[in-house]
Amino acid sequence: MRHSPLRRADSLGVASGSVRVGEPGLVMPFLERPNCEIFFEETGSGPAIIFAHGAGGNHLSWWQQVPVFADSYRCVAFDHRGWGRSIPTGGPGPAAFVDDLIALLDELRIERAALVAQSMGGWTCLGAALQAPERVAALVMADTAGGLITDAIRGPWEEARKRTEGQGLDVLAYDQSLRQRDPALAFLYDEIMAMNPPRDPALRGLLGELGPDPDAVANLPMPVLWVVGGNDPLIPPLVMRAAHDHVPGSQYFEVPATGHSVYFERAAEFNGQLSRFLVDAGWGNGISAGARD
Repeated sequence: MRHSPLRRADSLGVASGSVRVGEPGLVMPFLERPNCEIFFEETGSGPAIIFAHGAGGNHLSWWQQVPVFADSYRCVAFDHRGWGRSIPTGGPGPAAFVDDLIALLDELRIERAALVAQSMGGWTCLGAALQAPERVAALVMADTAGGLITDAIRGPWEEARKRTEGQGLDVLAYDQSLRQRDPALAFLYDEIMAMNPPRDPALRGLLGELGPDPDAVANLPMPVLWVVGGNDPLIPPLVMRAAHDHVPGSQYFEVPATGHSVYFERAAEFNGQLSRFLVDAGWGNGISAGARD
């Protein structure tokens, strides 16, 4: 069951207990799932794009993408269970991410969509692309290999884990030069991250147990784009290049002097590349040149 955004409860015939946020009599969009209501927002019309945030974000993280792409696309941003407004009552954590996403597609009657993943969202979107490839028109993996481990990935992946051990997302989520280059943007990232509810840190560790079959990833049938910041300490370019090499025909885009959040730190570059990739994939007409600035 889905609650439509910002519509009168009495006109929808929903119970008063379904009123979640905002003025009295208004309901917010939640998808009812086992042990969790998944919050989402949809904006615009056209070919669908689903935005899946990372561990340091939530649906608000895509504020520099949704308004730009909504002129030409149907944009859906959601909160993973345990993040943002998707507060679970128990049950599975990251193991349910993929099924949650596919259930959201079903509820919104989206037959096919482009999936845009950031960091943790890569486990979700890559998993969905493997589980239901016919539903995925294109796959964008930004600063994430989605748990993919190959011989070429293992070495730089383990080195990155050792270098960053004990450091928090407040340090790793974006390149620290952003605090000098654009302190307001860095502040906004921190504030969006702070809106997430407390949760068991072990939940993030569970992602390491959910890696995909490398052979299946190599045979993904849809267009794939790998995006990475040149200074990403968590998922460094060596990892992302190896992931790109593992998937024949995939594309690779590296942004210099940028950390783990290309989409947030360098939105114009990210949006322009995403638009070109979607057009190349035959998924819509992209965004206007002016919208990329």
